Amino acid sequence: MPVLPPLSMPFNPAGIELDRRQGLSRQLYQALRLRVLDGRLASGTRLPASRDLAAALGISRNSVVRAYDQLYAEGFIEGRVGDGTYVAQLAQPLTTKKKLSTISSTGLLTGLPTALSTNWLDLPVVPSSKVIHSGGFSLIEKHHLARPPSGPPRAFRVGVPAFDLFPFEVWAKLNAAFWRKPDLQQLCYGDPAGDARLRAMIAAYLRSSRGMQCTAEQIVITSGAQQGISLCAQLLVEPGDGVAIENPGYRAAGHAFAVAGARLHGVAVDSEGIDCSAMAQLNDCRVAYVTPSHQYPTGVVMSLARRLELLGWAERVGGWIVEDDYDGEYRYTGAPLAPLAALDRQGRVLYVGTFGKVAFPALRLGYLVLPPALVEAFAQRRAVDVRHSEVSTQAVTAEFMAAGHFQRHIRRMRRAALSRRNCLLEGWPTIAGVGQLPAVSAGLHLTVAVDSIEREQQLITQAAEVDVEINGLSSYWLTDSTTPMEQRAGLVLGFAAVPESAINAALTRLRQAWQR
Repeated sequence: MPVLPPLSMPFNPAGIELDRRQGLSRQLYQALRLRVLDGRLASGTRLPASRDLAAALGISRNSVVRAYDQLYAEGFIEGRVGDGTYVAQLAQPLTTKKKLSTISSTGLLTGLPTALSTNWLDLPVVPSSKVIHSGGFSLIEKHHLARPPSGPPRAFRVGVPAFDLFPFEVWAKLNAAFWRKPDLQQLCYGDPAGDARLRAMIAAYLRSSRGMQCTAEQIVITSGAQQGISLCAQLLVEPGDGVAIENPGYRAAGHAFAVAGARLHGVAVDSEGIDCSAMAQLNDCRVAYVTPSHQYPTGVVMSLARRLELLGWAERVGGWIVEDDYDGEYRYTGAPLAPLAALDRQGRVLYVGTFGKVAFPALRLGYLVLPPALVEAFAQRRAVDVRHSEVSTQAVTAEFMAAGHFQRHIRRMRRAALSRRNCLLEGWPTIAGVGQLPAVSAGLHLTVAVDSIEREQQLITQAAEVDVEINGLSSYWLTDSTTPMEQRAGLVLGFAAVPESAINAALTRLRQAWQR
């Protein structure tokens, strides 16, 4: 395609080349986002109207509008009333070509190379010569996972998708086809990093849905997201190292790092995500665990400015960011936001994904997307525990994705979660001491404030008496947190686990129990 002539506008679209065999709006969004990140589109630059840009590029206006909408959603551009569209005022990420520091304290890597590329594809693989197993198992008594709730799903269980809608008949046919005539090679000992076809399918899915420039070789299959987090803790942390975690946050992640010997630093979460200025004061911290797409449990979506600030922190201190994208598929306004891993220019983000939130929790299938230099060490470390994941589940999942069932199922699950969310929001009773339900733009749960811990516990007890399951926000805080107790109180409600009829029935019982 020939280079387009410049427009008589502050923004020149010359050099934007679009492949008409692929999604035009997605390509345009990626091209504009890249220009903002690398400085070619400076903050304050005025963008052309959608109609003018569409004419210049020879595409439909709708394609431009969709690209602009996604850039608006992620905070790259902003509208000024009566004055058009401009590149947002953003802190520029660091562009210095620093050498990635070694994990000398653990012996994991020696001499990671300078990361000069705009993605991980150009980072050379440095094999690890040593398998590390961190200490800290004496801490297991204090830092262990609670037993999951027993029995079938009920309102308002947290962390459970609408797996009553899973296409089990399709899954059964694919599973039967695998075992009817299995590839004998697959029945031998396999690659500890996981099934090659499944890794390729995951990489393709992440490239199309998340904008992540990753390859199959960067992916390590895990037994759910929790094992992925645990591997990060074992290989990135030496006993005594500081680790920044969100507070309140996902306690199971904190347990994994604590068992590895880390000193947990609970960092406050505000309306934009984790407080990076507070992290900058932690002199012993080189690892941060975050849930930017839908903070667990508050539901906050990390702003673009905060994401860039967090990436800048990792580069400055030579640190690592463990990004847990546990329910990133569930966004109800626009496409899923680009994860930190898609913005990472220095190979500092370890991305944790899971199938448990789109299929069913018992599947126990997750994955890590790693900087290339870390892959071999993670695969070797995982092999010490489990050798490799169960073969048929990986093969069936790969075929499920290749045949298009996975994408269709995600769309079905997103529609169902949205409908069940609306059912909860519409029927929620007005109760003394409980705040208004928040707007929910993403995820599978919401959090509502309560005026005191005593009131929180009273409401949870009364709910349990009528067979309704509610979590207390106070249980997600670190025990040594300095936040006043009254600010920790709240109710955490999952809304996807059961159909609308069960949600309405639970709300009726709650209303009666709470108003007695």
